Amino acid sequence: MRLLLRRARSTCSGDRTWWSGRASLRNGPSVASDGGTHRWMRGRARDQCSLPVFTAERSLEPLPGQWACRDHLEAAGHVCLLKDAFDLESSSETAQLIKAENLEAALALHLYRGGRLLQGHGIPFGIIFGGTDLNEDVNQREKNEVMGKVLEEARFAVAFTESMKETAQTQWPHARGKIYVQSQGVVTVPNAAFNWNTFLHRSGINQNADNLHIFLLVCGLRQVKDPLYLVDAFSEWHQEEPNVYMVIVGPEVDPVFTREVKAKVKGAAGVRLLGEMPQEDLHAALKNCFAVVNSSVSEGMSAAILEGVLGA
Repeated sequence: MRLLLRRARSTCSGDRTWWSGRASLRNGPSVASDGGTHRWMRGRARDQCSLPVFTAERSLEPLPGQWACRDHLEAAGHVCLLKDAFDLESSSETAQLIKAENLEAALALHLYRGGRLLQGHGIPFGIIFGGTDLNEDVNQREKNEVMGKVLEEARFAVAFTESMKETAQTQWPHARGKIYVQSQGVVTVPNAAFNWNTFLHRSGINQNADNLHIFLLVCGLRQVKDPLYLVDAFSEWHQEEPNVYMVIVGPEVDPVFTREVKAKVKGAAGVRLLGEMPQEDLHAALKNCFAVVNSSVSEGMSAAILEGVLGA
């Protein structure tokens, strides 16, 4: 999980932009910026957000659009800092960071992992629900209580779907008036120089590309993504139809689970494992593959599926 932090800056591009950002933290996700009105998160292809923020992102899995949120804020004159939430082990470390960087506002992705770091520090903040916070963490009493307290302090919260909003409102009725729905958006930027044959060669697939059916599973290697769920099925399918392959692409998030995945894939015919790829190359691979698959146990924001749809 990464954090995007907004530093205080005396030379911002006009007080109006900063004060409109403050107003948005008080009143919800509609703000005025640079003379126009923007929805807080219109989609990553354009104005993903228009307020000074401290944003949390899933570990090693960048959101689509190369952080259009940060680009938009910096273009408006704000100074942003990206930070991994897992680097902050305690509230005191967060406090030290806020003081050292003179941070003025924050936005956390994931109510528990990101939100709990922002409590009690005196800076306004908002929350974006992730997926496991509402699907998994909510069932653990201690985490549920922590998340409820985070929502009490948060100025607003954003859900990607109405069902996510309903889940949150059912769990924490006191937050009913501050939860907004904003559909997820992505932008794809496939690398025009990407070579599909080179990708196949790296994957250990040495067949004519015209006759192949390549299924991509894009995910960080961690339990909740459950990349092993489809391994046996694809391996059996490959033995029946040798032109069918599944390629798992993603970073090694959980070292222990990564070893388990590597051991399983090593003995599975028709299944390949690649590491993390540059986003532009991944988008190009999504465009070239036969289909994108997802086996996640808990999903709140499957950017890979949306990117696959755009790349089709």
